[in-house]
Amino acid sequence: MHVPDGFINAPVSAVAGVVAAGAVAVSLRGARRELDERTAPLAGLVAAFIFAVQMLNFPVAAGTSGHLLGGALAAILVGPCTGVLCVSVVLLMQGILFADGGLTALGVNITIMGVITSVVGYAVFRGLVTVLPRKRRSITVSAFVAALVSVPASAAAFTLVYAIGGTTQVPLGSVFTAMVGVHTLIGIGEAAITAATVGAVIAVRPDLVHGARGLTAPLKLRVNGELVDAPAAEPTPAPVAARSTRTLLLAGLGTSLLLAGVVSFYASADPDGLEKVAADKGFDAKVEDHAAADSPLADYGVEGLTDARLAGGLAGVIGVGVTVVAGTGVFWAVRKRRAGEDVSPSAVPGNVG
Repeated sequence: MHVPDGFINAPVSAVAGVVAAGAVAVSLRGARRELDERTAPLAGLVAAFIFAVQMLNFPVAAGTSGHLLGGALAAILVGPCTGVLCVSVVLLMQGILFADGGLTALGVNITIMGVITSVVGYAVFRGLVTVLPRKRRSITVSAFVAALVSVPASAAAFTLVYAIGGTTQVPLGSVFTAMVGVHTLIGIGEAAITAATVGAVIAVRPDLVHGARGLTAPLKLRVNGELVDAPAAEPTPAPVAARSTRTLLLAGLGTSLLLAGVVSFYASADPDGLEKVAADKGFDAKVEDHAAADSPLADYGVEGLTDARLAGGLAGVIGVGVTVVAGTGVFWAVRKRRAGEDVSPSAVPGNVG
């Protein structure tokens, strides 16, 4: 659903940019509470994984494809504020390096693809886990529904933005119906990817899943016919936990590289939901060339390479590498800022500001 340059007029694009900047600023502050020394590198990996999976367009209807948006997935794994930042990093890398999503529309894209999906997805997720049985399966089911709802919500948000600042005159009712309809189908694919990913992480390290913290019911034992709380388990030794986290991160990075570098070649070549609806309804008439169209990585290829498989795979690997480095750098900086605040002089006993 990457909005290109020319769909939305300059004033509304500017306002969306201000909204996106404000959301990112709020998310930076909120991420300080969500990130710790274990989850900061995980957040960088989540951003890289979203980048990789977004290259895997899947068919959803005749002549239409869809791809992961990732806001709900990121929010559940690393927290809603950090989730907004994850998707924002991905969109920034895609716009600058790969000419995917307009630069003047970056604020629009961050708002509808990052903020809306993360906030709506996490709100639905939290609402469900509070009423469902406190089991791991409930977390996976809640993740599925949250992701499913977040995609058409994003499509509805785009329609609202287009109603305010669209550059062509089209029947908004039919645009809304088409956008929400096709993106509900795309949401099913998003939901399946999100549930599978959240379930996989919970299976090996449930303590790293932000949305699962505090949701596991205490283990019960039957003693003399009565259920009693089981003794608390011994904490996992720090070296063992560190090795487990490192293994998870390496596995996730390897999976992301495989998806972007190899599997992406087999992705659907059909236009995605927004492109298809725009062509059908005629509001792509004023689309503009991307400012980074001359980038050596534009359109997920590598300038000078004629082998499409090699060029696309190498571009995907580069994208994953750049995104994981940029994302991890941002999240470590946020984490260090929090650590600095925790040991500020006013926090030391005996010091009075």
